[in-house]
Amino acid sequence: MNGLLSLHRITIWAEDKTAFVQSWKTIIALRPNQVACDMEDNLIMAETERLILRKTKYKSGNLCIAIFTLCLSVRFVEYFLIETDKTAIGENVLHKVVGIIILAFVLKRINLSWSDIGFQRNGFGSNILKGLLLGSACFTISYWLELTILALQGNPAHLEIYISSFSLTGSQIKNTDVLFFMLCVLFNVVNVWMEEGVFRGLFIQILSKTKPFMRANFIAALLFGIWHIIMPIRSFVNGEMSFAAMVLMGIGYIILAGVMGIKWGLLYRLTGNIWVGLGDHLFNNTVATNMLHVISLRGADELQIIRIMAAQIISFAFVLAIYYCRNRKGNR
Repeated sequence: MNGLLSLHRITIWAEDKTAFVQSWKTIIALRPNQVACDMEDNLIMAETERLILRKTKYKSGNLCIAIFTLCLSVRFVEYFLIETDKTAIGENVLHKVVGIIILAFVLKRINLSWSDIGFQRNGFGSNILKGLLLGSACFTISYWLELTILALQGNPAHLEIYISSFSLTGSQIKNTDVLFFMLCVLFNVVNVWMEEGVFRGLFIQILSKTKPFMRANFIAALLFGIWHIIMPIRSFVNGEMSFAAMVLMGIGYIILAGVMGIKWGLLYRLTGNIWVGLGDHLFNNTVATNMLHVISLRGADELQIIRIMAAQIISFAFVLAIYYCRNRKGNR
């Protein structure tokens, strides 16, 4: 190798393969972001690529786990110590803000931009609208299903619009002021920005460098599922559910949130941006969970979990079908 190959003006000459490979080990140990080289020997090229791939694979896995652990730790602090949702704010949003800050810091450290992980400016509005449309279409079906089930049970229900905080045990407070609607939208924008940015944008981007996309997507979705078990854990700690119910609900959350994560990962792959999945995610969290409620003779949102599961299964099947159709056309 020769020439100005580094901003640090480091040039390495090697007379044989062993020395050459050792020089690459030295370079890799310094964790460079980019390396320029001129390699003519195919054997040396293969050996060097093997070393780089092994190092990158090790780093990518560790990096995702480290980021996830840090964000999850902050989440636990807010849910169990700060409990922002029990204050005037009414929502555990602080750990999401911290998560966005962590994401911005990591992107800078690994030399990635927001557009590199799917936050492109082009198509911003139209793609978010597509996501909102997907969510509204699937939840229209699931709301109809929920109302039908209640009617067949002799428990007629109707829809009401007000703001509530998502709770495993339900919320009895109805907020109808415009301010609450604005805060709900704002907090959920922060929420989906952080979750889509970290779990879809960053994790899939990092893991896909050393793994097939579907495997990277499944890993990111699994982490996304684990991310949500904090809610049944807190309900158990607060005495709102039994240990068995907590375990059952935790498994359910991992599966449901995991399926949602896979779907949003597929949308990320199909569109090349984060916005469609973010729009669908936003509709799920804002309208279907916090704004539009089913009120029956026995209370509010008693079948909310069925509503959410039905909508997510329908949208997952739809997105998965599109994904495989696109892949078939691409393979022809």
